[in-house]
This record gives sequence, structure tokens and C-alpha cells, in this order.
Amino acid sequence: MDQTEEKTRRRRSGGRAGHATRRGTAVIEQAPWRLPVNMDRPTEPLTEEGVERLHNATMRILEEIGIEFLNPEAIEILRKAGCAVTGENVRMGRDMVMEYVRMAPDSFTITPRNPERTLTIGKGHILFGNVSSPPNYYDLEIGSKVSGTREMCRNLLKLTQYFNCIHFAGGYPVEPVDLHASTRHLDVLFDKLTLTDKVMHAYSLGPERVDDVMEMVRIAGGLSHEDFEATPRMYTNINSTSPLKHDWPMLDGWMRMARRGQALVVTPFTLAGAMAPVTMAGAVAQSLAEGLAAVVLAQIINPGVPCVIGTFTSNVDMKSGAPAFGTPEYMRATQMTGQMARYYGLPLRSSGVCAANVPDGQAMWETEHSLWAAIQSGTHMVYHAAGWLEGGLVASPEKFIMDCEVLSQLQRYMEPAIWDTSDDALALDTIAEVGPNGHFFGTQHTQDRYTTAFYQPFLSDWKNFEAWESAGAIWTAERAHMLFKRIVAEFEEPPMDPGIREELSAFVEKRRAEGGAPTDF
Repeated sequence: MDQTEEKTRRRRSGGRAGHATRRGTAVIEQAPWRLPVNMDRPTEPLTEEGVERLHNATMRILEEIGIEFLNPEAIEILRKAGCAVTGENVRMGRDMVMEYVRMAPDSFTITPRNPERTLTIGKGHILFGNVSSPPNYYDLEIGSKVSGTREMCRNLLKLTQYFNCIHFAGGYPVEPVDLHASTRHLDVLFDKLTLTDKVMHAYSLGPERVDDVMEMVRIAGGLSHEDFEATPRMYTNINSTSPLKHDWPMLDGWMRMARRGQALVVTPFTLAGAMAPVTMAGAVAQSLAEGLAAVVLAQIINPGVPCVIGTFTSNVDMKSGAPAFGTPEYMRATQMTGQMARYYGLPLRSSGVCAANVPDGQAMWETEHSLWAAIQSGTHMVYHAAGWLEGGLVASPEKFIMDCEVLSQLQRYMEPAIWDTSDDALALDTIAEVGPNGHFFGTQHTQDRYTTAFYQPFLSDWKNFEAWESAGAIWTAERAHMLFKRIVAEFEEPPMDPGIREELSAFVEKRRAEGGAPTDF
């Protein structure tokens, strides 16, 4: 069979064993829900002098160059707080910056509608979220890149809920362009709140969208307005418009969320060589300045509101101008930003990203590079940890499941049991029992532990070549597609009180009748 025939066959069937089912049992065996703690000492490439130089450069950007705030309300708040304002340019002194940044907590919790899914951001935790915001979708059955739909979005949300290694539901896992933009947020948030019970995200894309999402999260949690505002129940992420700008809608959402005490993440998207200096130190300094400026604004509005500083500093391909991810430069920039986040006492967000177009080897090595950078940097929130392709333009269920295998292994790596040095773990009596001529398979020490001693993969195939070939020679992405189909087919929604679901549905229909969010089409 030639490659063209093989590709056509896979597109029709979804890969070998694409229709296999096994009713009545779990699709996979996975570790229980838990919040991993990263016990490794962070990688810190900067010397003490390097930290001070990078800090000084960041402060000079804020003091001497300034950040453009394209929102009159934000400008007026900053002016009254003592910033120097010229038109839309805002400059702020380093003493003021540090005073307000110190008001932000170094850790906090976010409590979703299911309190058992409460997250701790900070305190050494490293938490992972799904792919967010691609406009396009790819899977093996379709076999090509297509625009996202609500059904595709729902299926990816089911994966988000299903996998215990995914801790929060980021933005839309694929943009459902079959839904009108004016009411898309209502439909997708209804799906998110009913298909998952994990922490929710709101896009800061205009007042209506942010307010609607906050109200839907409040309803889903069965909360009063006072209870909603008493502790973070959700979060938003804004991106600066690099270089050196924050735009109107994102600032509007940032301020609305700050006033109601919800979690705030600011992530400048600084591509070295395009939207930031070509050197990593310059790009990181610019990114920090853009992020800290937003943190200052939030703390002026609501002192103590939780803020996370994000890093999305990578480089472009200098031959084509296309973004590159999971590069050596990306890894070092993430580590440098982590070192500076600790200097400022702020939790850190980074991402699991790649530039590959399909779920292949490149996709996995670039993503794993970025995930290791997250671990090494002391990241607390990892966005796009499962399902991301083509620099964020494509979401893939096969890639999602392949990434979840990696995430599950990394989370196993963080379990203290692996480096336990108790008498029981050192096993000196067992070593003496076996001696130089025996083996450990039959010892009681092994028998008591053999089912839990080592990580057991749900996707990796450890058979030798001949056994793999005789079993159908199923490649990794094909096995992932098979699992995707089974998980979706057997998915059960998390429970929700019928009265709350009815109230949530009524709110969606009310806002739909009112027109949702205004658009120009």
C-alpha cells in the first residue's frame, strides 16, 4: 500500500482499531486527581548581578519609555495614583511599581463550582490547562486542517474534564466559528460549565463577555454575589499588544475582574526579533515591564487582588518570520522569567507549546521542551499543556491525548514516593535476602509493590517491534485517536443540580434575546 492509499484509509477509519470499544470498563487507568507540587530546585541562569541588571532594565522601561494604555479609564486611574501620563503613554517610578507589586499575594486559591477541584496557585504547585483559542482543528479522521465547530469544542472539553492531569479549563479549546460571535461566549460557557467542573476562564474581550461569564460562573456555583466576590472563582488572562501597549478590551476586562476579586493573569506575547528585541534579555525585560504595568493597575483598583505574571517569550524563524516554540531560547526565557517572578513575589504562568503542524515527533519534542522549561522555571500555571499545534492555530484531540501521556508521566516524576529514602524504601533486608545470585521478582518486597512501583502508560507501547507489528503496527497518533473516540463515546457529564442548570440555561436564553455582545456583523 503506498502512502497516499494509507493516508486515505486512515482518514476514513480514524486509524487502525479506530472503532474498537470496550463497554463497562474505564477507557484508561489514570492517576487520581491531585495538585502536583514541584519539589525540584528551579533552574536559575541569571547571576545575582544578572537579576539586578534585568530588574533595572525593566524599571527603566517603565520609568523612561512608558507603556501605552489604550483605555481612558485605566489612564485616569493611573494618573490619579501618581503616574506620569502623556496622551496614552504612562510612566511610573520604580518605587511606586514595587510598592503595588508587593500588594499582590504570592499564592491564592481558585474555587470552581465543584469545591473538590479547588486549585492552589503558588506554594510550589504546578498546574496544567487545556489548549485554548485555536481557530482551527485537525484530527486523523478528517485528515486536514478545518475551522472549529461547537461539536469539536465540546469534544475537547470532554477530554479536559476526563483527564486528571488537566487542572483548569482555559479558553475555548477550539474556536467554534459556526456560532455567531455575539453569542458564542454564552454557548461555549454553558458547555464548559456543564461538561466540566474545573476552574473556568473568561476572555477579556469587551464588557458584555466578561460580565456574562462572571454571572454564569456565579450561577453555576450556586453563589450569592457576595460569595462570588469573597474569593477567586475564575480567572482571566490578558496579553499585552507588544511592543509596549495594552489595548482597550483587555484592560476593560482586567479592571472588571479586579474589582470583583477574581484571579488575573497577564502574559505579554513577546516574540524576540519581531515584537521584542532579538536578544532574550531584552525581550524578557520588555515582557516584564508590560506585565508589571498591568499588575500595578490591578493593585491600585483592588489592593491584594491575585495576579499572575505570564511569560510567552519566544523567537521567530528569522528566515520566514514565523513564530517558533519549544526552542532553546524559549526555554531560557522561561527560566529567566521564573527567576524574576520569584524576585517580584508573583506566581508564574508559562505554556506547553510547539510550532509543528501535525501530532508528530516535532510536536512532542517541542512541547516537552516547553513543559520542562515550565518545571525548571518554577511555573505555577501551564497553559496550552494539551492539544496545541501550529503555534496555536490548530487544536488536535490526538495531540491532546499524547500530551496527557507526557503530563501524566511528568506528574508521576514529581511524586515524593520515587525518592523516598525510608528504611522500607532502602530495602536493605531484601537486598541481603537476594544476595549476589538471586533476583528480586519473587521477593515479598516486590510482590507488595509491583502494581504501583512504576508508572504504567495508557498510550505508550512498550512491546518489541515484532509484537507491535503483529498487533497491527499502530502508530502513536492512531492509538491516541482510538482513545479519543472511546472517551467521547463513553463520557459522562459531571453532576449539576437541575435547578442550577435550568437557571444557567435561562440566563443564556435571556442574554441571547438581548443580543449578547455587540458585533459589527
